[in-house]
Amino acid sequence: MKTLHILLLAAAFTILTFHGTHGEDIINGQKAKENSFQFMASVQYKHVHKCGGFLINPSYVLTAAHCYFSTDSQYLSVVLGSHNIDSEMNNLRRYLVQIVYIHPSYDGYPVDGSDIMLLKLSQEVKLNDKHVKSIKISKNPQLDTNTKCQVAGWGETKKKQRFESPIYDLMEADVSIINITVCKEEWAKVRTRLPNNILCAGGYKSKSRACQGDSGGPLVCNGVAVGIVSFNYNNNCEYPDVPNVYTEISPYVDWIKKVIEADR
Repeated sequence: MKTLHILLLAAAFTILTFHGTHGEDIINGQKAKENSFQFMASVQYKHVHKCGGFLINPSYVLTAAHCYFSTDSQYLSVVLGSHNIDSEMNNLRRYLVQIVYIHPSYDGYPVDGSDIMLLKLSQEVKLNDKHVKSIKISKNPQLDTNTKCQVAGWGETKKKQRFESPIYDLMEADVSIINITVCKEEWAKVRTRLPNNILCAGGYKSKSRACQGDSGGPLVCNGVAVGIVSFNYNNNCEYPDVPNVYTEISPYVDWIKKVIEADR
């Protein structure tokens, strides 16, 4: 286990990434129903949304490692309990990030794997049925090909390569699990070898998908978080038509538990 309070990542992670800049583009999705994703977190830098995340413990948010984009960790915060993150319209519940834990195997490039990060909050979140809940993570998810799952995030809803204006309402979309062998074969066509410990869902032969921006959001299957939005190809949501790639959470459950237990 390795504790990282400050980590400087490369300015350009790779062309194979959902850059954590302004919000996931949920393509062909819909506005999330009220109180349907109470575990969703908006990871923000200087009060500006940069990535998604999700609450797994009253003190911890799970997200993607490449969402840590600055050494100025004192400006990193998390907003919970609201599907609309417009600070001018809502009194947002904001929590400062106390410690950043990046998996020790992550080397700064999502395509190399271990794109997973824990954020310890400066204060414990009070959970309640109406606004804020945590979500379970599974060590042994049973995911068959075509299992229907959900992905959610804040951001543009059109197929663009660059974020143009903020979208404050949380959007969700149904995506289906793609066979890992098929996924690797499709990515091989664009000369990319996928890392271990990943899941593929949406994008390939599908109208629904995640896109640039809001990395770190959860892939939820059967009410359990099984993956973390990680990368696509060259920030292109339409072509080449390869599956979206998620970090599979289950291989990292023991690491997550060790981090949390060590902090007690």
